[in-house]
Amino acid sequence: MSIIKSNINKAEATAELSAEPMLTPEEVVAQLRAMRARIPEFVQLPKSRETRLIRRKARLNVEFAREAFGIVGASEAVQGVVGNSPDELHQAEDEKARWTIVESELHAMLNGVATANVVRGQRIALAALQAYNVSTQLVKQEEYAFLLPHVDRMKRLPKYGRRRTKPAAEAQPAPATPGTTPVPKAQAD
Repeated sequence: MSIIKSNINKAEATAELSAEPMLTPEEVVAQLRAMRARIPEFVQLPKSRETRLIRRKARLNVEFAREAFGIVGASEAVQGVVGNSPDELHQAEDEKARWTIVESELHAMLNGVATANVVRGQRIALAALQAYNVSTQLVKQEEYAFLLPHVDRMKRLPKYGRRRTKPAAEAQPAPATPGTTPVPKAQAD
């Protein structure tokens, strides 16, 4: 059985055990976009000095923040300046903690999707390398000569990644420094 088919059969078996069918990549993207539209205060911040300051302030020590909530509860003057009651501040802290769990789950999901793609790439690589290795042996036989152009092309291609292009400036000679230009000698008649 081929590498690709064996993994497809595993996915089908998993889908049969599960009550829900497996999602396609397009379905996942559509569901993620629908969820994103419903997440309160969802925003993307640019990489800037201001964003770094926001992130730094967001990492405020929890005990420090709780002491501040106590001050807000103890003084109406402080509460008036802050604009929030202690209960509102505790609710905001609880909401942040709950969304931190969501953030952790999303990181785990992203890691799982990325790892699944690495495994998919490895399966494709194994199949391609196997095809190449078998073809290099088969082209030695006359009845498989039609594979020769494919094998020759594969031999010229890099197996992993892309080839680096050489910079155009590399071939130019270095300019002579002023005052050291050789003067041609006069030819004798």
